[in-house]
Amino acid sequence: MNIKFTIDSCRNEELFNLKGTLTVPLRPVVVEYLRSRDFPWELLGKPLAEFVSARIAEVEPTKRLQGNISPMAFLENKDSIVIEEGAVVEAGAYISGPTFIESGATVRHGAYIRGQAYICQGAVVGHASEVKGALLLNGAKAAHFAYVGDSILGQEANLGAGTKCANLRLDHREVKVVVGGTSIPSGLKKFGAIFGRAAQSGCNAVTNPGTILAPSALVLPNTTATGFVGGRPGIKLRTQ
Repeated sequence: MNIKFTIDSCRNEELFNLKGTLTVPLRPVVVEYLRSRDFPWELLGKPLAEFVSARIAEVEPTKRLQGNISPMAFLENKDSIVIEEGAVVEAGAYISGPTFIESGATVRHGAYIRGQAYICQGAVVGHASEVKGALLLNGAKAAHFAYVGDSILGQEANLGAGTKCANLRLDHREVKVVVGGTSIPSGLKKFGAIFGRAAQSGCNAVTNPGTILAPSALVLPNTTATGFVGGRPGIKLRTQ
């Protein structure tokens, strides 16, 4: 079966569940943000930084650190960090603002959040995982030794241990999205990966800059993904 993927396969409405049909739906403000642009790479960089800062500004300064935060966690630029009640930050985690962590999210020991990050309900940033300029939607997990830079992880997306989302070309040129044989400029020099809803990577997988995984797509362990990785019933791995 030959499935043709096009630029429309990369639309936010296709990659993420925005209709509230999940057990724990995205917050309306996050849905509004995702719908504010057609394609996910248009949400990264300055738009994401502005979104995170705006969400932080909505919370009174005295109510920004309400979660279960270990006294042995490291918080840098505390005034620009929100950790909601019900979120957990373990000992040894390092978080720099601006960062917004919703209730129900977990930041584990040894995690490193460098800022301009938004972590939704049920998401996990685990041991030795680094997150920067990224959005983790509900239930997304970067649980072990992952790098998530300038990327979006969709609902219930899961990164196998050691997954690296490379976000900068070796020649430092603009990252392009390649889908269906078509190359699309992203306007970004730093652009990691987009994991659609329930997409997964195996252990020690690497995604090249600008890689997009369709909902339920897989990147096998110890492999490198480039371009658009489709996910459809009966297809375990397809790269265009």
